[in-house]
Amino acid sequence: MACVSPDIVLIRSRLLAWYDAHARSLPWRAAVGAARTEPYRVWLSEVMLQQTTVPHATPYFHAFTTRWPTVSDLAAAEDAEVMGAWAGLGYYARARNLLACARAVAGEHGGVFPDTEAGLLALPGVGAYTAAAVASIAFDRAANVVDGNVERVMARLFAVETPVPAARPELRRLAGLFVTDERPGDWAQALMDLGATVCRPKSPSCGACPVASECLGLASGDPARFPLKTKKADRPHRRGTAYVLVDDQGRIAVETRPDKGLLGGMLGLPTSDWTTDAPSGAAPIDADWCEAGAIEHVFTHFSLTLTVMTARGEADGLWRWMPVEAARAALPTVFAKALDRATVEPDLFS
Repeated sequence: MACVSPDIVLIRSRLLAWYDAHARSLPWRAAVGAARTEPYRVWLSEVMLQQTTVPHATPYFHAFTTRWPTVSDLAAAEDAEVMGAWAGLGYYARARNLLACARAVAGEHGGVFPDTEAGLLALPGVGAYTAAAVASIAFDRAANVVDGNVERVMARLFAVETPVPAARPELRRLAGLFVTDERPGDWAQALMDLGATVCRPKSPSCGACPVASECLGLASGDPARFPLKTKKADRPHRRGTAYVLVDDQGRIAVETRPDKGLLGGMLGLPTSDWTTDAPSGAAPIDADWCEAGAIEHVFTHFSLTLTVMTARGEADGLWRWMPVEAARAALPTVFAKALDRATVEPDLFS
């Protein structure tokens, strides 16, 4: 039977013991009891893991740390190289912030990350969560590290009836009750691992939970009900046209998108504006354009239908030209989908 109020000390003791036995093996994480992870690797992984999953981020982490082993190596990289390597991770403003932060650490801190939460917060592109995570995991500072996993664990432990996002200040306060100077980095990672592997969003494995006896959500009979969520507004839908132009060498026309705005600084295919109305406007150059179908893509704040138009032609000085496979590897997912749609046309590349 669960107690009236969760026992903070007991939960800490049981969860850290569970973490010692069951911690996930992750490429950016030091083994339990080993020296702390190099701050560059912690910071890079935390930026990559925002809005994506461990399996999706892992190959990118390996690629980045092989190509740029230190923060100073990353700081010295060309923008286009980093943006291309980031393609497929989404939320491309993070790649620009990644470079800005790396250059600040290399240029203003001698290639050494600040070792306090306040110092980390002063870096460009570093928010409250990332600063707390790096301070805690890399430097073993007592910091309140609260991500979606931690919010879910707190909501269930304390059966918080206020829906997210309104509940977030309360969930942060509750998480802060557990933060001490004893193993703060391991505690932060233990909570994350519990949320990722046991206290899962839709099917919590309460029988495997080391703190189930203290969980008010489980005592309620329906732990998966927590955290409560406010119904989201319907995602608006936009439409546009993407143009796949192929030259006589079989190369694709690509452009660098403006630094500001969606997919800023990334490579892209020439496109129309993306609007809620039917696509309008002329093609970027005169050519024998043919429709190759359409692709669907979902961004955080809207969904998109892109009609794909294809043609053969030249446009000296207007765009860059890349081989198909190189373009596919460098383009963000939405444009890679459009390119894949175009390449089913049998005559386009012959």
